[in-house]
Amino acid sequence: MSESILRVRNVKKSFGGLVAVAGVSMDVEKNTLTILIGPNGSGKTTLINLITGVYKPDDGRIFFDGMDITELPSHEIFRLGISRTFQIPQPFRKLTVLENMLVVYPGNPGEGFFSALKRSRWRKFEEEAVERAFELLKFLKLDDLWDQEAEKLSGGQMKLLEVGRALMAGAKLLIMDEPIAGVNPVLAHEIFKIFRKLKDEKNLTILTVEHRLDIALRYVDCVYVMAAGSMITSGKPEEVVSDRRVIDAYLGG
Repeated sequence: MSESILRVRNVKKSFGGLVAVAGVSMDVEKNTLTILIGPNGSGKTTLINLITGVYKPDDGRIFFDGMDITELPSHEIFRLGISRTFQIPQPFRKLTVLENMLVVYPGNPGEGFFSALKRSRWRKFEEEAVERAFELLKFLKLDDLWDQEAEKLSGGQMKLLEVGRALMAGAKLLIMDEPIAGVNPVLAHEIFKIFRKLKDEKNLTILTVEHRLDIALRYVDCVYVMAAGSMITSGKPEEVVSDRRVIDAYLGG
């Protein structure tokens, strides 16, 4: 049996009289590509905000890599290894692709006031950081664009850069919000092929929210489906798409 890297247990969240997440539980296994789907307003984004510490649940617990992270702030959850990307990429637009990668690499001794005075303490670190950045950029097929300003990239390339930055920061679990929204079909398929390689070769676990199911479901290992704040089913893609509850949720019954 595979080990779960993320466990969500009976999590609830309300905003006034609106119940956004109604006792949701889910498990994301290590080294899998999992997709969370559901119609608009089903509670997907609120659930992601709870996992990443943007919101605190009214009830329930969230565990990451065996640790209870329910009450932790977002920055501590990020340091533990959960990275998140958004539907609209948010790189440093005036920095180059390489600079965007380097700026998130943790632990640079050259950033300390006194340690920065000793070049020998940070020179090797920065050489290793650059080497690591180019390794990832090549994997993501962005290495030819290393000196381009991020704002000059296409939308799909920006999304891949966001993935690269998450990897540079040491992500174990990458949570992606609609990674192929607005991306042409050819590049959309390429992005999901890269996700599969990241899972298989870099031991990265990916949880994605996506609406373009005609593309995404070809590549994922597991599907969770939300509707009206509840988790209505989960399973393999071929099982979920034929589930009457899923069809009713999308088509209105």
